[in-house]
Amino acid sequence: MTVRLHLVDGTYELFRAHFSKRPGHVDPAGRDRKATIGVVWSMLTLLEDPDERVTHLAVAFDNPIRSFRNDLFDGYKTDDGVPPEILAQFDAVEEATRALGIVTWSMKQWEADDALATAAARFRDEVEQVRILTPDKDLGQCLRGDRVVQVDRMRRKVIDEAALLAARGVTPAQIPDYLALVGDTADGIPGLRGFGEKTAAALLRAHGSLDAIPKRAAEWKADVRGAPALASVLAAEIDAVRLYRRLATLAEDVPLPETLDDLRFRGVPAAAFAAWCSAIGASNDLRSRSPRPRLDNA
Repeated sequence: MTVRLHLVDGTYELFRAHFSKRPGHVDPAGRDRKATIGVVWSMLTLLEDPDERVTHLAVAFDNPIRSFRNDLFDGYKTDDGVPPEILAQFDAVEEATRALGIVTWSMKQWEADDALATAAARFRDEVEQVRILTPDKDLGQCLRGDRVVQVDRMRRKVIDEAALLAARGVTPAQIPDYLALVGDTADGIPGLRGFGEKTAAALLRAHGSLDAIPKRAAEWKADVRGAPALASVLAAEIDAVRLYRRLATLAEDVPLPETLDDLRFRGVPAAAFAAWCSAIGASNDLRSRSPRPRLDNA
C-alpha cells in the first residue's frame, strides 16, 4: 500500500473559510458557523481528491492562539484583532473534524505548526510522502527532498526542498535564521531594519547560518548593498535576532500520542457525522457527503 500522510493546518483552513466567498451559515442556536462549515467542505474535498490519495491524515488547530512563544516575546501574535466570529468557532471546528473521523490536535501550550512539524519529523521515514497543507513560510523548515513537502491548495502548488531553494534562496534548515532576519508579520516577528529577502538569503548562502555571519561587513562574502549599515544593525540587535530565530523555530517534540496507524483514515463515521450535521443544521448536500477510505487503505 502506498502510504501518504497529510498534515493540515486547521487554523489556516478556518481563517481561509471565514474570509471566503462561501455563503454564510447560522446553526439552529443562531451562532455563526460559516467558517466551520467551510472547513468541513474543504476536508471532504481533500478526502475525495484522487490526486491527493489520502491514506493517513491529521489536522491541528491553535486553541487558543497564544502559545509559549508569547511568554518569550510580547510582540508575538495573539488573538487581538481576530474577528470574534472566528474565535467563537475554535471549539466548534474541532468537533467538526472529529466528526469526520480525522485525528484532531488541539494545541494550547504549543502551536498547530509545532504539531505538524513534530508529526512530519516523527513519521517521514515511515511513509512515501508527508504532505503539509499550508502555505505558511515557517513550515518550510520541515521540508526534506520530496519526502516532506508543502501543499498550497489555493494556488495548486507543491513546494519541495528544491522549490524552496529556487524561490527563497535558502535551505529548510536556514528558514528560522531567514525569518529572524526578514521577519514574519503573520507571527509578529519584526525582523531587522534593512534586511530584505534577497539580502538575508545572500548572507545565509554565503555564510551558512546567522551565527556565522561576520560582525564586520568587510568580511562578508556576499555582495550586499549598504553592507556597513546592515552589519551595524545586526551587531546591535544580535540578541533580538537570536530571539526571533527561536520564535521561528518549530518544536519537534510535541507529545502527540498517536502512532502512524492511528492516523489512518478509515472513512467518515456515519453516526457521528449525521449527529454533527443535525446539530449544526447542515444542508442536505453536506449530509450526503461521506467519503470512504481508498480500497488499498481499507
